[in-house]
Amino acid sequence: MAIWGLVIETTVGVGERKHTEAYVLTHVEGTLEEALVELERRARRHTPEHPRSPKRRRLFRECDGFLLVIDGAWQSFSTRFTVAELLDDSAAPAPPPTTEVAPPEAEPDPADTVPSPPPPSTPPSTPPVERDADGVPVRPAWWGRTDLP
Repeated sequence: MAIWGLVIETTVGVGERKHTEAYVLTHVEGTLEEALVELERRARRHTPEHPRSPKRRRLFRECDGFLLVIDGAWQSFSTRFTVAELLDDSAAPAPPPTTEVAPPEAEPDPADTVPSPPPPSTPPSTPPVERDADGVPVRPAWWGRTDLP
C-alpha cells in the first residue's frame, strides 16, 4: 500500500519579507484517490494566518492537489495543497520487530542451577545534611574527602 504525503506550501510574512514555506501536514496510507479526498477536506477548512481580513476566497483543483487564493485588502496570499507519494524518509520509524514463536525449552535440571546471590546490603544511613534557609548545604559534599587531588 502506498504512503502519500499531504504537503502544504503557504505564503508567510508580509511586504518585503513575504515568502513561501512548505510543511507536511500528514501521511495517508491508501490509494491516491483516498489521499486526494483527505487533502480536499483539509484545503476546504484551512484558515491561513494572512490576510487578516480576507475579501475573497477561491479554491482551485489541480491534477495533484488544490490551490487556495485569498485576496486581502492590499495583497493576495496563496496556499498550495499537494499530494505526493512518499518514496524515502530518513527519519521514518523502524518497523516493529517480528515476533517468532520459539519452541518450548526443556525444564532445567535443579542440579545445574546456580543459586542467586544474596540481595545487596543497604548502605548505612547518612546523617542529615545541615542546610541554609534556602535549602543549600552549609558544607559541600566534597569537603573533607581524601580521595580527591
